Amino acid sequence: MKPINEAHVAEPGLAVVEVAAADDNTAFAIQELLASQWAIAPADDTTHEPGEPGVRLRCFLDLRQQPDS
Repeated sequence: MKPINEAHVAEPGLAVVEVAAADDNTAFAIQELLASQWAIAPADDTTHEPGEPGVRLRCFLDLRQQPDS
């Protein structure tokens, strides 16, 4: 994954969440759970690093805002 951009954590209440999961469905379920509680910039897909188990997903949370739903 690319390095975390300083702008994503520039203020209190902003966070970067990286999920490691066995499969895409699990990773996206975690992202959906986070989105039900906080405003997020969701990931569209997961990544897989050769030689490492499972998949990874990175999303960005803004704890200062309520989710859109």
